[in-house]
Amino acid sequence: MADVLSVGVNLEAFSQAISAIQALRSSVSRVFDCLKDGMRNKETLEGREKAFIAHFQDNLHSVNRDLNELERLSNLVGKPSENHPLHNSGLLSLDPVQDKTPLYSQLLQAYKWSNKLQYHAGLASGLLNQQSLKRSANQMGVSAKRRPKAQPTTLVLPPQYVDDVISRIDRMFPEMSIHLSRPNGTSAMLLVTLGKVLKVIVVMRSLFIDRTIVKGYNENVYTEDGKVSILESREGVTDHATTALLHYQLPQMPDVVVRSFMTWLRSYIKLFQAPCQRCGKFLQDGLPPTWRDFRTLEAFHDTCRQ
Repeated sequence: MADVLSVGVNLEAFSQAISAIQALRSSVSRVFDCLKDGMRNKETLEGREKAFIAHFQDNLHSVNRDLNELERLSNLVGKPSENHPLHNSGLLSLDPVQDKTPLYSQLLQAYKWSNKLQYHAGLASGLLNQQSLKRSANQMGVSAKRRPKAQPTTLVLPPQYVDDVISRIDRMFPEMSIHLSRPNGTSAMLLVTLGKVLKVIVVMRSLFIDRTIVKGYNENVYTEDGKVSILESREGVTDHATTALLHYQLPQMPDVVVRSFMTWLRSYIKLFQAPCQRCGKFLQDGLPPTWRDFRTLEAFHDTCRQ
């Protein structure tokens, strides 16, 4: 008998098994041919019946003999080992007592599970990166005690870097003028004038926006000593701006957050010119549409956006 190769298959028994399958198919075909031909070539009815039964029995014995031979050869063929890039661990499949120590089969199962886990983790990472700028109800539901407090690495940025970011944003939007001041040390305060519509005071901590106060264009934004006042505001638009700050959250890239918020704020340049996208009216209860969609920047009345 031929040697058993490393793949675990007896090639000689395999070749004999193929021949046995062909012989079995021929025996089965002869059985059906016998049934098809029926009783003939005999003068008497009794002679035809005896010849038919004898011929049919011989064919059935041949089928039974070929089937037993095929079963015997199938036990000699052996089971091929699965081909996986597991390097030298493939030698474990040659263990003659696999039933007692099924280490190789368990290793294959762990390998397949690891590949599937890596594939699904890649899909989940792509989806989470797409939703990084949106607030997640699941994230808000996580208990603060369970969530580890990671130390922010970009909390304190050089003032020159903050100035450069604000300067680039100022050049991006000609309709807005941004005046930067630092009345209380390194923390910046922005006075954003949006055309002749609004004035917005943005209180920053490094490059993170802490608070926004929206005032009318003709309102006084300075105190008696010449400092920017952060006490009074127009509550409607200020509340919407605070909501926008909660929406645009990306701690790893604070400059993107500031730029996204300024893009959203710039949409108020047509506060008194853009109609509501739902009701089509310019005024509702004497007020213009003060809500701006975070993605499309379309205008809505506060009641129409519900």
